[in-house]
Amino acid sequence: MSVLKSWTGGAVVLLALAGGLRAEVTVSQSNDPTEVAEQGLMSVLWQERSAMSVIDKRRVTALSMAPAHSKKIATKGVMPKMLSATWLAQQPKATGGEQFECLSKALYFEARGEGVKGQQAVAEVILNRVDDPRFPGSICGVVHQSNSRGCQFSWYCDGRADAVHNKGAFARVAKVARAMIDGAPRSLTDGATYFHTRNSYPRWSRVFDKTAAIGHHLFYADPIRTASN
Repeated sequence: MSVLKSWTGGAVVLLALAGGLRAEVTVSQSNDPTEVAEQGLMSVLWQERSAMSVIDKRRVTALSMAPAHSKKIATKGVMPKMLSATWLAQQPKATGGEQFECLSKALYFEARGEGVKGQQAVAEVILNRVDDPRFPGSICGVVHQSNSRGCQFSWYCDGRADAVHNKGAFARVAKVARAMIDGAPRSLTDGATYFHTRNSYPRWSRVFDKTAAIGHHLFYADPIRTASN
């Protein structure tokens, strides 16, 4: 019951943001109460889908995130509002399955020379892509994605063996990966789904919104979409 109340409460907030769409629930004439409930639920689903289509994706993400102070993880202690080297040092060795390994390797090859904020920022981009229907729906899918122009993450198809030589650096980025998968707040890049190094100037960066500059990277999100366009 509490899950349903929470879910429908989120739907009401989204409807209000979308401009006050009216709820027109069709009441079934059946005596079967489950059928009535199902019709009501389908109506709410339709309204929520309509509302979400006109709300900026970054606002939806912010609304759906749990407060950082109330979210606990499978590692040690309460999740901080922002990752730090001190907090990560207190965590046990990070472990996990295939998706954890993919994120850890991506952080190792893309950001092992960065500080914790830079590593977290790259992780945010990958996880934001997972949540974006235009990209693959898994961490490994995002990290390994390629097209006719090459790989989204160049290290994956640069022709060199993806061997981890610096075990200490890998252990550190693995803790970042573990924390981000476990629900650390994506508080640095404002929904970014792209990034590039400071010494490169890709053409696409001219038409995307720059959301952050952290370490050696600049971060971008799609231009804000409104209901009018």
